[in-house]
Amino acid sequence: MIIITVKTHEYMLSSLRRHGYEVFYDPKITYEELASMISEAEGIVVSTRINIDQSILEKADKLKWIGRLGSGMELIDVKYAESRGIRCLNSPEGNRIAVAEHTLGMLLNLMNKISYSHNQIKQRIWQREENRGLELTGKTVGIIGYGNSGSALGALLKSFDTTVLAYDKYKFDFGKDYIKEANLEQVTRYSDVISFSVPLTEETFHMANDVFFNSLQRRPYFLNASRGKVVNLDHLVKALKENKIAGAGLDVLENEKLETYKKQDTDRLNWLLEQPNVIITPHIAGYSQEAFYKMGKVLLEKLGLE
Repeated sequence: MIIITVKTHEYMLSSLRRHGYEVFYDPKITYEELASMISEAEGIVVSTRINIDQSILEKADKLKWIGRLGSGMELIDVKYAESRGIRCLNSPEGNRIAVAEHTLGMLLNLMNKISYSHNQIKQRIWQREENRGLELTGKTVGIIGYGNSGSALGALLKSFDTTVLAYDKYKFDFGKDYIKEANLEQVTRYSDVISFSVPLTEETFHMANDVFFNSLQRRPYFLNASRGKVVNLDHLVKALKENKIAGAGLDVLENEKLETYKKQDTDRLNWLLEQPNVIITPHIAGYSQEAFYKMGKVLLEKLGLE
């Protein structure tokens, strides 16, 4: 049996059934419900909703693989799973273009004040001079993390005649033409735009903090479509108030369960939403119609079930 705990394209369901698997499909399954039936599962497909920890894996006697639709593996105890011979796979190749295009869209929106001026017109306010935009062409863009999404964003920037300063602690010798390998200090010193494209790890947790924002030299636009906890949101607010950054485009937040917010969280979010130079979207960067299909297809290919 294969348990699928996340919304997925019909292509994945039909492919698994075509290979003779019984598929239990419940995108709303709870941790407790999964724990009660995982002993029968040969494979499970997950996303960012359920924590696949050691406790639940200890019950998974027949489990051969865990498939993550998308990229981040932080909710899976990969080390323990692999110690039990369970393969852990993800499919960042499936949604990297969607993430890159969404990130670029947020940036162009911010630089040209599109959403802000649109909302003004709803109020019958017509201001041209105040909404004069900036061109991306010729700017320097820093990309922190040059894996699937980071490199896809770098590729999109070619037509804008930008210089891309790419920093990746674990990747080297990828620079070519307008893509320049850089260290973090160079990214923070020379970039007009900085985009985070890193996984959430102990190293990247709150990587964008006071120290980071205080190191910025050119008041760049700040973008994050990777993981919410990469950014200390209080420090981001401080950076906006102190004019350290020109604006912020966020597709992810530290806590995306808005119904659990305390007053302090609500006040902070409301303040951000009121700013003319802030755009927040509901974790949809990697969730395009095409990515919805491709993430499943890539995962099936890696499992040899395509």
